[in-house]
Amino acid sequence: MSRVEPRVLKGFRDYLPEVMAPREKMFATIGHVFRQFGYLPLGTPALEYTDILMGKYGAEGDKLLYRFEDNGGRDVSLRYDLTVPLARVVAQHTQLPRPFRRYQIAPVWRAEKPARGRFREFYQCDVDVIGSDSLLADFECIQVGVAVLRALGVEDFQIRLNDRRILDGLLAKAGVSERDTQLTVLRAVDKLPKIGWPGVQKELEAVPGLTSTGIDVLHGFLEANLSQLSANDVDMDVAGPGIESLQQLLQWAETDGIAQWVDVDLSIARGLDYYTATIYETFLGAMPELGSVMSGGRYDDLLTMFTKDAVPAVGISLGLDRLLAGLLELGILEQGAHCTDVYVTVFDEATVSYSQGVAGQLRAAGISVQLHLTPGQKLGRQFKSAARSGASFVVVAGPDERAAARITIKNMKTGDQQDMSLSDGVDWIRQQIQSA
Repeated sequence: MSRVEPRVLKGFRDYLPEVMAPREKMFATIGHVFRQFGYLPLGTPALEYTDILMGKYGAEGDKLLYRFEDNGGRDVSLRYDLTVPLARVVAQHTQLPRPFRRYQIAPVWRAEKPARGRFREFYQCDVDVIGSDSLLADFECIQVGVAVLRALGVEDFQIRLNDRRILDGLLAKAGVSERDTQLTVLRAVDKLPKIGWPGVQKELEAVPGLTSTGIDVLHGFLEANLSQLSANDVDMDVAGPGIESLQQLLQWAETDGIAQWVDVDLSIARGLDYYTATIYETFLGAMPELGSVMSGGRYDDLLTMFTKDAVPAVGISLGLDRLLAGLLELGILEQGAHCTDVYVTVFDEATVSYSQGVAGQLRAAGISVQLHLTPGQKLGRQFKSAARSGASFVVVAGPDERAAARITIKNMKTGDQQDMSLSDGVDWIRQQIQSA
């Protein structure tokens, strides 16, 4: 058999234990926060029929689909995000309650150019409210976003809000009426944090029908703040409801005590075509160049692609892998694979059963245990293995301990060592771990 070079596709990666361990902790923390707000878990297939996904992300997004023909001749694609599959689920399962609150933590795939914190396979962590047009639902998504980041130990971040209706009012003022042209302009504006105004201006100059006056109007708008907007800047008939919504969201953020993490940024555009009102993106204060780590908004028209009835919807999505990369770099999360509480030695072949029994009782008490797998190896080497495992305690279960139904416990941090009965030792270790 010929040898195959071990390798992974560009934009994909293996997660070794030292990264996978903090990643799994993030999953657990995020899921816990989602459930605290009353959201229910949902799972959808990795593969969808391509016509389910096409046309929902704009021309640029459609090009990023991993699309192929399967063995049955079907045109299928890997899911690009978790929102469009959710819309398909709601249209397909009409018995779901309204409003329907759901969360999903799952991988998505995009065939885009890999960069710092940007991968072709990555996890999204979404919450969405389907069936409510209340602004309270928009605000709850923002609350969830703040709660998740703070639960992960992040305090220096900002959720930047905007409203697509304000942008629509701006485009109307700038003389951009064709929908395709509007979306092209919005996708260019959405790149502002990455390429700056000179880069955005260059892209806008290539947009057919957009005049230099219109570009100047756009530039002035992007440098304004919410309180300065007037009929001179936007078509107020179009933008007015969006301005009122943002003002209400800011007021609620103040009342709820989360105002320090929430602000308006009129340059936020969200490049995806399906957003209709509130939109938001989130940046780490210490690492803005990483890009948005959490984003979302209201998409009231998306379900009309699957059903004749319009269904209001709003959600927020956290990009776990990008955030993980940032938090590890900032030292907010500690990289390491240490998830063992106790390491149990195996003195020799005659004590294997006793050591197994000790490990079993510890596990039954909710304690994570590694059992040494080489009976008879010198205790010094077993203690070195215990140190590499990251265990807080080593339990020696030799022939003397077996004869007296006792164990010897060594605290790996302090070096202290004590002899206890097996039952007392299990209780003592559990108390030490719980109080740590």
